[in-house]
Amino acid sequence: MRWRTVVGAAAPVAVLGAVAIKDLLQRKHALLRNYPVIGHARYMIEAIGPELRQYIVADNDEERPFSRDQRRWIYASSKGVDNYFGFGTDNDLETATNYPIVKHRTFAENASAGHQAGSWLPSAKVIGSFRKRRHAFRPDSVVNVSAMSYGSLSGPAIQALNAGVGKAGALQNTGEGGLSDDHRQGGELIYQIGTAYFGCRDRQGRFDLQKLVDLVASAPVRAIEIKLSQGAKPGLGGLLPAAKVSPEIARIRGIEPHQDCASPSRHTAFSDVDSMLDFVETIADATGLPVGVKSAVGDQQFWVDLAERSAAGDRGVDFITIDGGEGGTGAAPRVFADTVALPFRLGFARVYAEFARAGLTDRISFIGSGRLGLPENAVTAFALGCDMINVAREAMLAIGCIQAQRCHTDHCPTGVATQNKWLTGGLDPTLKSERLAAYLRALRHDLITLTDAIGVVHPSLIGIDDVEMLTEGEVSLTLREIYGYEPGWGQPSTEDAAAIKELMATAATTATITH
Repeated sequence: MRWRTVVGAAAPVAVLGAVAIKDLLQRKHALLRNYPVIGHARYMIEAIGPELRQYIVADNDEERPFSRDQRRWIYASSKGVDNYFGFGTDNDLETATNYPIVKHRTFAENASAGHQAGSWLPSAKVIGSFRKRRHAFRPDSVVNVSAMSYGSLSGPAIQALNAGVGKAGALQNTGEGGLSDDHRQGGELIYQIGTAYFGCRDRQGRFDLQKLVDLVASAPVRAIEIKLSQGAKPGLGGLLPAAKVSPEIARIRGIEPHQDCASPSRHTAFSDVDSMLDFVETIADATGLPVGVKSAVGDQQFWVDLAERSAAGDRGVDFITIDGGEGGTGAAPRVFADTVALPFRLGFARVYAEFARAGLTDRISFIGSGRLGLPENAVTAFALGCDMINVAREAMLAIGCIQAQRCHTDHCPTGVATQNKWLTGGLDPTLKSERLAAYLRALRHDLITLTDAIGVVHPSLIGIDDVEMLTEGEVSLTLREIYGYEPGWGQPSTEDAAAIKELMATAATTATITH
């Protein structure tokens, strides 16, 4: 017994001795050579730094990209528990910059019509109606799930997202990674075509129209989005590392398994605005679906040219998705994530202005993305002219993401952004789909409540002067003053406004009778 005790006590000492010898002999890390064994503590602390800052160091509104308070609201909303906060705001309003203030009205004709409608909140515009697409439609939700590819996210995560949007009456964007079996859990889709044409490419990687037609006919695809760029890495192609390219992912994308999968930075099926619009019309004619584009905002000339070419009316996109440079579901070099592409508000306002000056905003549905899945950010987006918003990281949080920022490593601890079978096994798609649906409903409900406070019945009717931004020194400016909007900008047409008012009034009446 004494012998075993001695051996048991000596074993840890031997292990530490071996580590010390290895540290002293290695030349890669000066810290470990100078401080053998204990130097490893530095690397362990660095590895869990984001978690330490989130839960121990950071204030409630300090952590980025989502603060503790913001994550708490999303988590509570997704679980269907109390998402209220007590004892007033703990935000420092006296020194806040770019802080939105929603201006409520004391009296309003439509003060309670929308509030009684529950969480049903359809789009004010019918996508594809101006160009008379065969399958033009009015989305049932102004809040939908943004593009996140199967491969970047796990199969169970995609299942949870798709089933969740089905339960909430929303839409899921497939992302550029193709349409998988996990996308077929009851939710309707927007199919995204990226630069590598995954799911609709030939053996040489070129776009294949017939494959696209066959694919979208096999699933509940309501619209097609051509991705030009995204906020996380605008102007940069994507890379799915070989470790993530399973045989299933390879089959869906039409690529070789267990090899790095690189997407080019630009399309090969078109090379300028004219050829892009021809591409749009070819796809719309073949599928009957509304077709739009998604892009982050950089050089303004593209948007000038697109507005000019669309003015004649013979060609045009049905919707435009603007992704802010603060978007981030795709891993990217730090300099791209931090400095390439304009942030959402500035980028969206510039693009919207081009089409407003050309008198084209009534023809197009405008969709925003880039940290808009919080009520205050969403209201600001609608005031600027968004017809709908997409949520990505917020949706990930709703299904279990803890903002560990390990998305690109294949070691996501909650199984959301990894292909590791052990880690993905912890994610229950059935439970998490309920949580996504609850989050989407909660966000829509808060939007309805805020629009009621403003005195309108729908977010699209929020005016550009209904939101002000605090700047440092307790100075505030309206969105109109900041972004130079002209009268009428940011509002739907008279016909669209009347239609959405009627829809919301009918919903409110039905809700009143039901209760």
